[in-house]
Amino acid sequence: MTGTTSARLSEEQVRERIAAGRLIEGPDYASEQYLKALERTLIVSADTELISAPSYLRAAANAPDTSAYMSVLSIVQDEVGHAHIAYRMLRDMGVDVEELVYGRQPHEYKHPYAFDVPLDSWSDMIVANAFYDRAGFVLLSDVFEHTTYAPWKRALVKVDREETFHLRHGERWIARLSKDDDARRRIQESIDWMFILTLEWFGLPDDLKRHGDQVGYKLKGQTNDQLRQTWMRAVVPFCEEHGYEVPAHHDEETDTYVIDCAFPMAFDAEAKAWDHAKGQISWDEVMQRWRARGPANQEFVRSIQRGYKQLQEQSA
Repeated sequence: MTGTTSARLSEEQVRERIAAGRLIEGPDYASEQYLKALERTLIVSADTELISAPSYLRAAANAPDTSAYMSVLSIVQDEVGHAHIAYRMLRDMGVDVEELVYGRQPHEYKHPYAFDVPLDSWSDMIVANAFYDRAGFVLLSDVFEHTTYAPWKRALVKVDREETFHLRHGERWIARLSKDDDARRRIQESIDWMFILTLEWFGLPDDLKRHGDQVGYKLKGQTNDQLRQTWMRAVVPFCEEHGYEVPAHHDEETDTYVIDCAFPMAFDAEAKAWDHAKGQISWDEVMQRWRARGPANQEFVRSIQRGYKQLQEQSA
């Protein structure tokens, strides 16, 4: 599965090229270390886009009307296209993408844990658009602005525009349903479990992060903690504007958003409930939950792999 395309530049040449503000135009202009860091980053991006498809497709069954259902199907189609872009770049780097998509076990996928928790209602679906797609937009906008890998920068022009549609879809529905008391209650229930889960989306805090090469190679510009702040800067005011409670507030003195609950925290994925009574836990405990994956992990990955494996069995 690991990339086999031979890098032609030395590590020193790549560092000089990046320092001079020049882009890496493809695998032939990279070092082995740069390609390894890029491969790791692209796999996370590709897996995240791909796994959102079965997750959103499952939630579309709860759409209130045909028009809403078709809007989610359009989003699913976009997400598959975004995944294809990232997997194609991995193929260009020599990665065996068939093995990557169809050969891995479900727990080996690299998407955020949040997508392993099923969306069981229309309120879950629209909050996912507003929160998860906002997180994707924050991450990919940062990559688009800062990445040194030219093929990815060019591809993200289209991706960013479509992710904007996805998050606006969620925000418009939340604003529209906020006038109805029952719908407002259901949306608040979705926000209660999904807000903290999206905070986790951005990964370990900066002082614990192990792979500094993403920023070092300028594959992205902001650190995990900075990206978390960028996400809250958009999501917290939006929720407050429409009267929803979130465990975070803006600190005017430092101009930062402060999380008002224990973080990280223990999560019961089956009940979709945070253990506020237990308080803060360690990131090692969170990593254990991430590695074990969530309740819908096998269902979603197997749904992606099913057709390919059926064809293999028929042709055997």
